[in-house]
Formats: sequence, C-alpha cells, structure tokens
Amino acid sequence: MPSNTFVPGRWNLRDVLPASSGSEFDAIVNEAKERVARFETFRAKLSDEMEEAEFLNIVRESEALTVIGHRIGAYGGLWFSEDTQSSAALTFQRQTRQLLTELGNRTLFFSLWWKTLRDDAAARLMQNSGDWKYHLESERLFKPHTLSEPEEKIVNLKDVNGIDGLVTLYDMLTNAYEFTLKVKRRAKKLNRESLMMYVRDPNPAMRAAAYQELYRVYGEQGKALAQIYAYRAQDWRTEQVQLRKFSSPLAVRNLANDIPDAATEVLLETIRANAPVFQRYFKQKAKWLGLRKLRRYDIYAPLAPADKKYPYARAVEMVLDSFDSFSPVIANHARRVFEEQHVDSEIRKGKASGAFCASVLPGMAPYVLLNYTGRARDVATMAHEFGHAIHALLAEKHSVFTFHSALPLAETASVFGEMILTDRLLAAEKDVDVRRDILATKLDDTYATVMRQAFFVLFEREAHELIAQGKSVEAINARYLENLKEQFGDAVEIGKEFQWEWISIPHFYHVPFYTYAYSFGNLLTLSLYKQFRKEGEAFKPRYMKLLAYGGSASPKHILTEAGMDMTSKEFWQGGFDVIKEWMDELEALPVGKRKRKK
Repeated sequence: MPSNTFVPGRWNLRDVLPASSGSEFDAIVNEAKERVARFETFRAKLSDEMEEAEFLNIVRESEALTVIGHRIGAYGGLWFSEDTQSSAALTFQRQTRQLLTELGNRTLFFSLWWKTLRDDAAARLMQNSGDWKYHLESERLFKPHTLSEPEEKIVNLKDVNGIDGLVTLYDMLTNAYEFTLKVKRRAKKLNRESLMMYVRDPNPAMRAAAYQELYRVYGEQGKALAQIYAYRAQDWRTEQVQLRKFSSPLAVRNLANDIPDAATEVLLETIRANAPVFQRYFKQKAKWLGLRKLRRYDIYAPLAPADKKYPYARAVEMVLDSFDSFSPVIANHARRVFEEQHVDSEIRKGKASGAFCASVLPGMAPYVLLNYTGRARDVATMAHEFGHAIHALLAEKHSVFTFHSALPLAETASVFGEMILTDRLLAAEKDVDVRRDILATKLDDTYATVMRQAFFVLFEREAHELIAQGKSVEAINARYLENLKEQFGDAVEIGKEFQWEWISIPHFYHVPFYTYAYSFGNLLTLSLYKQFRKEGEAFKPRYMKLLAYGGSASPKHILTEAGMDMTSKEFWQGGFDVIKEWMDELEALPVGKRKRKK
C-alpha cells in the first residue's frame, strides 16, 4: 500500500451495521427478536438429564444471538466515541442498550440454569463442547454469586437506566471540556488530547501550565464528577458485595479476569515494593533536565531539545515495518485494519479522547481509535493499539465467546508491539541525546503503565471504602495526594491541583479495578520480550501460539504453558529486573553535546 493512502480520517462502520436506521437495520433487529422468541422455547427442555446434542444446539443459538448483540452494541459505542456530542449517536446508543437489555433478560434463564446446574451434569454436557468449553467453565465460576432470575432481570434494567446512564453523562461532560492555553503568546482553545501534547513540551513552564489548566477545568466540576463516582462505587458495592456476596469490590474484577485474588495481591505488593526503582529514575531525570528536583509536571518531559514530529503516513510505515521485521503475518493483520477503513485517527471536537482498539467479532478487522497529533508518543500509541488488533485477528478462529483474551493478557501483544517499535527506533538512531530520549520515553511509559496503573487500583480500593464510610470528596482528594506521595517519595514535588487527577480517569467510572490489567500485561510482556531477545526465531512460534489462544483457555493455563507462575513474587520481580537494566543502559550513555538548563 503506497504511503499516500495513509491519511488521518474517520472509520467506516458499515462492516458492523449497514445502517443505524431504515429497512436494513430493522431486518437485523427483527432477526434478533425472532431468534429470542425461538430461544425462549428452550426453557422447557432444560434439565439435568437433557441430551448433549440438544444442549450444544442451545449454545449454538446463544452464540448466534451474541453475534447480533455485539454488532448492535459495538455500533452504538463506536458511533458515540467518534462524536460524543451527537444527539443521534446518543439516542441510538440509549435505545439499543434498552433493546439489548430487554432481549437479554428474555434469554437470561439459560445462563442462570447453566450456572446452577449440578457439577456432574455440567461436566457431561460440555465434555465435547470444543471451543466453547472454557466459556462454559468460566460462566460456572460465578455460581456462588448468581441471583434469582427476577433479581438478575431487575439488576440489568437498573444498570441500563441507572449507573450506565450516569457514566454516559460523565463521558458527555468531560469530552465536551475545552481548555485554554497560551502558546507563543496566543491563547489556544484545545480539547484534552491536544492539551496533553504540552505535558511533554521541552519548556517547563508550558508543562506546568498544561497540567494546571487540565485540573482547573476538572476541578471546577470536581464535586459533580466526584458525586458521579460516588454513585458508581456505591452501586458496585451494593450489587457485588451486598447482593452477590463477593468478598471485596476488587474480587469481582479478579473473578471476571479468572485471576486468583492471591495473584493480584502479590502483583500489587511487588509493584508497591518497587516504587524506589522509578524514584531512582525520576531523580536521575531531574539531573538530565538540569532541575533541582522533578515536579509532577515534569515526569514526561522529553530529554531531547525538541519533540520530533512524524507525519501520519510516515508513522504508519514505521509501525508496519517494525511489525514486518518480527513477522510478516502480524504486519499483514495490521495492514488489513487500514485497508478496511477501520481506523479513526483525526483530531475532532467532541471525539472521545485517548485511544482504543475495539474487537467486535472474530474474523472482522478490529476498530482502532487514535487521536494522532504527530508526536513520537502517538507513534508508540499506534503500535500499541494495533498490537491489540493483531491479537484479536490471530485468535479469529475462535468463537465470539472465546476470541477475546482475558484482560490481564490483553496487553501482551500491544506492549510487545511498542517494544518492537522502540527497538527499531534505537537501531536507526545514532544521536546520543535522541537515543537517551527514546530510552527515557520508554521508562516514562513503563512507569505510566506499570506503577501508575497499580497505584490507581490501590487508590480505588481505598476510595470505595471511603465512600462506603460516607467520607467527603475532600477526604478522597487528600487520600489521592497521599497515594501520589507514596509513589514518588522524595523524588518528585506534587502540586495541590493533582488532588483532582482521579476524577479525570475514565476507567474508574467505566470499569472499576480495570487498570491492574495494564500492570499485569506490561510486566508479563517484559519477561516475554527478554525471552525473545535471548532466543530469537525460536521464540516466535511460542509467542504466536500464546496470542492465538485468545480467550479460549484460562490465563493460568496459557501462562503455565509458557513457563510462567502468576502467583510468584519472583515472576513479577523479573519484570522489574528488565526495567533496572534499562536504567543501567540509560545512565551509561555519554552526556552528548546538548547544553543543559541552569
């Protein structure tokens, strides 16, 4: 594909749904309703003694319904992401969520029956279920936490009209925020994505101004956003702890990830114990920047004198070339996403900030949202999100139930993709200062995706408890500042405005306790990449097999096969050993010719 075809633009959603209204859309909805009506007739056939063939036929029908539901639900989410201020997108999302909830409630009886079935009967029925087996096993993990059918229906209706609506309101409010920053003596109106370019600006004053403006705007609505979060936390505790009897709010996420509570605890505590590793880095970075002490404004400051810009077409070629150097197979999967116009990369007002990859169905090229501004960081983000897409496409032979990997393994291909790109950049770069900046950027990103994300979960755990105790937003703000002080120790000064940082983290609202998956995936991938550099070509088939599993086996099974023990402190410490090696390599670089700031 010639480079001039790579231009920032919008994605094409027709592969998800041909239309959002009219006869084509009505036909899809009618098919869903007809299938649900047919599915309801299966209720009378469910029993401990039912035939295996009849059971597998019901699972097959459930799969077909899930495919339709994913298409409708994904379309609404993707449309809303491309324009969070579109009333048409918002209406479609609200109406289809209501529709899918109502249809889901009519088929809920099968899942509830399956979760509560006797163990011997369940083992008999799923012994020949093939690719569905791990999905069926995973469903039964929730047996102790399953409510009655009427209760489950009420919970579903409550969510779609209650907490889900509040979270959508949070998205609408925060994605509409505008920020004002003085750039070259002129005030510029920016969205969040554009504003965050300046937290990596070479000018310390510009970095400080960008952060101060970010939290000025969030702080103005801080109490309202904090109240939305309080409702989220209260709703989570009421349903999950009080009704479903989970041992803690965090245990819900662990079971959904099929990760033992003990594994999460050893992960979080190992990261907590290694905070001095990054504190050492931040102290050294202050010296390189010519600062007495690093401020929180400076942790992502570039070490090179300027932030090099990469045209979009060049960035795409760099990412594809780095993938191709590892395997033409993965590079071709990434090209497919571009070829099928499943990328939304331009900057637009109202568009969701950040970046993500949405894998809708097995066999369908995933959808990738970027907000491409031309920074080196954006090139790395592109490699990261396309790593997710590659992961999904390598697992495309699995069922809709099993092609998505569990969250803790979902970061494997994305982080690996970034590391391949980093190696490519280092191999091509001879300038000592730029090499230092590339390595420092990698350490910045590793802090952001390992230490920062783990401390987010440590904070969430405490915030949920504080809200349960009826504590004020001021108390939660104070606890968040304490969380930051524990992360940074005496290496970094923290401005008071960072008390509002927590309300700006969408994952806290969307998916409580999600973020330890980033820490898990990044430390895991460091170990894998170390193996790759040691073994070379011999490593690649094992890595590709790990990705091809998707979500068709448990994380424990997949990692054990790869020779890894997620409950071992030594395993997680191994990831920090790689980080320390980067630090040693970075510190060993000669000073170079750049003059330092006084």
